[in-house]
Amino acid sequence: MLGYIFWCLNWLINAYILVIVVWCLLSWFPISRDTRLGEIINRLVEPYMHWFDFIPPLGGISFAPVVAIIVLYLVQDGLAFLAHLI
Repeated sequence: MLGYIFWCLNWLINAYILVIVVWCLLSWFPISRDTRLGEIINRLVEPYMHWFDFIPPLGGISFAPVVAIIVLYLVQDGLAFLAHLI
């Protein structure tokens, strides 16, 4: 049962990483954020990305999504470690 829970959490983190990548791609097309899909993705990603607003853009490019994805990968590794311990 715990293995299934860890598998589900791992799958959810992977899906969220994909949503963050799509959110970044939508930033290239500003009008796309005004669509219904863009609004849904903004509602999903903005609260998490708010934690990484302290990272200043470098040359007009924000590396906050990269740091956010790295943090999610670290969480995945921590969950995998816990799953192996249990």
